[in-house]
Amino acid sequence: MNLFVFDIETVPDVESGRRIFGLDGLSDNDTVKAMQHHRSQQTGGSDFLPLHLHKIVAISVLLKQADRFKVWTLGDIESDEKDQVQRFFNGIDQYQPTLVSWNGGGFDLPVLHYRALLHKVDARQYWEMGEEDRNYKWDNYINRFHWKHIDLMDVLAGFQPRASAKLDQIATMLGFPGKMGMDGSKVSDNYLAGDLAGIRDYCETDVLNTYLVYLRFELMRGNLDEKRYEDHCAEVRAFLEAENKPHFQEFLQAWAS
Repeated sequence: MNLFVFDIETVPDVESGRRIFGLDGLSDNDTVKAMQHHRSQQTGGSDFLPLHLHKIVAISVLLKQADRFKVWTLGDIESDEKDQVQRFFNGIDQYQPTLVSWNGGGFDLPVLHYRALLHKVDARQYWEMGEEDRNYKWDNYINRFHWKHIDLMDVLAGFQPRASAKLDQIATMLGFPGKMGMDGSKVSDNYLAGDLAGIRDYCETDVLNTYLVYLRFELMRGNLDEKRYEDHCAEVRAFLEAENKPHFQEFLQAWAS
């Protein structure tokens, strides 16, 4: 089985905001403020933008195959949004993996849908629901209750929104590092400061936390025994040690403490 654990980081889509709300002439910063003000008036308090007004600045993926384990962020630091989104859906075309996320059904995938729509991205395998491949009729990426995409937050909450939890708290509860150095609320500030590298590193550690929670989930539901679970954890440690990147080393140190 091919496994993709994924996470995205986003900032406000100022170009679409200007177009939708008639904000031509405003700076990026003032456009964001106007968009957030409109949203807070609409919701009665929250200025968290609707998902179609999020622009993707990083997509990190963990690929697990029988003989391969890798964590990386799609494209390079100069890659534009369209390139990153196309690479994500190309990976689905190539590997037809099981997708694993934390709140991917409620956030990451809908954002990817809107951005693919905007950029005319080819995502045909992702949208397969049995028309060409009958296997996808019973197990596809779109159906909430199929296993082609496992949204761990949704599944562990029993599909009850009031029972959902934050990845950081669940990872920390299980003895994993949790959030490191940044959280989603700081991504826009880091983006404006030009710290794309820091955002990409942060996104990769979120993917690692998600995978480690997934391994515990697989142990709980009997798809892994204790030895295989420990072997998979050891594989993660070996990868992080071999990569010898600062954010991976920090993750390792936090995991060991």
